[in-house]
Amino acid sequence: MTPLTQLQVFNAMHASPNARLELSAHLGDGLAAALWSNRDDARDYQAPSHHTLSCYIADGTGTFRRQRPADKGAPDKLCIMPAGHESNWVVNGPIRLAHLYISEAQFGLGCVRLLDREPRELQLREATFLDDPRQSVRFRQLVAMAWDEPAERLLASSLAHEIVDHAVLSQVGLRHGLRLKGGLAPNLRRQLVDHIEAHLDQPITLGELALRGNLSEYHFARMFRTSFGLPPHQYLLARRLHRACQLLRLGDLPLGQVALACGFASASHFSNRFRQALGASPGAYRLAFAG
Repeated sequence: MTPLTQLQVFNAMHASPNARLELSAHLGDGLAAALWSNRDDARDYQAPSHHTLSCYIADGTGTFRRQRPADKGAPDKLCIMPAGHESNWVVNGPIRLAHLYISEAQFGLGCVRLLDREPRELQLREATFLDDPRQSVRFRQLVAMAWDEPAERLLASSLAHEIVDHAVLSQVGLRHGLRLKGGLAPNLRRQLVDHIEAHLDQPITLGELALRGNLSEYHFARMFRTSFGLPPHQYLLARRLHRACQLLRLGDLPLGQVALACGFASASHFSNRFRQALGASPGAYRLAFAG
């Protein structure tokens, strides 16, 4: 997982002499969050490799983008800063704001899962001082949680996923003038998604998936990554863990049965992978949502 200080937007804020980091946490699955206070500052974000969603928690009425000084922020205003975009900000007076940092891989998973499109076809639309009451409520719930407490951090992770899903469904558009090269045919991509979902409880090999496209394993792996935004084994693991989270939250299957239902060879293998991705054991995850 990328350290917070290697996330460009986080690092730019952290380098400010006026900004104060109140809270920060990795939330698993390529997500991280931070709560900042700042005042009388200027910040530049230079084409970060991650997406950033921000929500103004308090003040911010003197904050604006350098190129648009007439448009000012306010509490509950949302900003969307896509990966690869540059933005320049001026802060007059105080501001308290929350950031949610999203990896390209997590964004890509949302594009495939929620929109049935290749991530490279889509872009997160930049937005400044957006009004979205549902998102601002989620952000306020997020910053009210104790991220340093394991159970609360797991609940925060679930809420962060809701914020990302909402952004994917409401703020993503097609890239204009894009001519796709390489990758899998759309019908094959959909067949692979359906096949993987239907067989998560079974061993799924690269050779088996490549055979469905009549491709060599090497060529298939390259084309899969082009279309899905991440390698086959990472996509498969993400889907297995997503299914495991659903089973842990919504049912009372023993952990060993959850592991088998999600295609893990053993409960210990499942627990190790789950802990690596989410920072907690499957049992702790279930307990966090038990109340």
